[in-house]
Amino acid sequence: MPQQEELLAECRQLLDGVSVQANTIDKWQWDPDIHEGYTVRGAYQILTEAVTSTFDATRDLVWHKQVPLKVSIVAWRLLKDRLPTRSNLHKRGIVSIEGDTCVSGCGHAETASHLFLHCDVFGSLWQHIRSWIGVSGVDPLNLIDHFFQFIHCTGSSKYRKSFLQLLWLLCVWLIWGERNNRIFNNVETPILQLLDKVKFHSLWWLKTKNTTFVYDTQSWWSDPMQCLGLD
Repeated sequence: MPQQEELLAECRQLLDGVSVQANTIDKWQWDPDIHEGYTVRGAYQILTEAVTSTFDATRDLVWHKQVPLKVSIVAWRLLKDRLPTRSNLHKRGIVSIEGDTCVSGCGHAETASHLFLHCDVFGSLWQHIRSWIGVSGVDPLNLIDHFFQFIHCTGSSKYRKSFLQLLWLLCVWLIWGERNNRIFNNVETPILQLLDKVKFHSLWWLKTKNTTFVYDTQSWWSDPMQCLGLD
């Protein structure tokens, strides 16, 4: 009964703002196009345009002067869903439906969003990264949304965004490399060791492009935001 009462109260709240007009005929209205109404074609255009505009907003962010070009290329292909994930290989008839499962052994189809975000193994790297840099958050369903959200998760400062952009690209590169190592070399690296690789490579990339960056490994491992003056 308490659950039913809560549902009833919720229903009443939803109806509070509804005004019933005696002389008006009830009708459904497709807000994106109130004149033509709903069409499958119109709905498809809205969905594809939304994805395209979101990608356009993040497309230039994959190119980062402190990140190797090969890393940015992998990220660009990922955001366009052009990496040869097992799901994409299955769509092209290269592997069977039985062969499209995630290399982690979780049993799910290896789509790009699953592999990089939602896999219990590979996707857990993002939470470790957040703990390392001292922020909290959840992973969106969409990779483009995840990229955009991640680089803005600590504010709009140019230097904060640049560092988080570097981290996101690096994580994508390492996840894809780990995936390939498991498939082609039968080598499995624990996620916490991947986190160590993120810490090492990010420090290395920053030092390579900035001769005044003098922080040692221990300081960087402990608090990268403080080292960068972003805390």
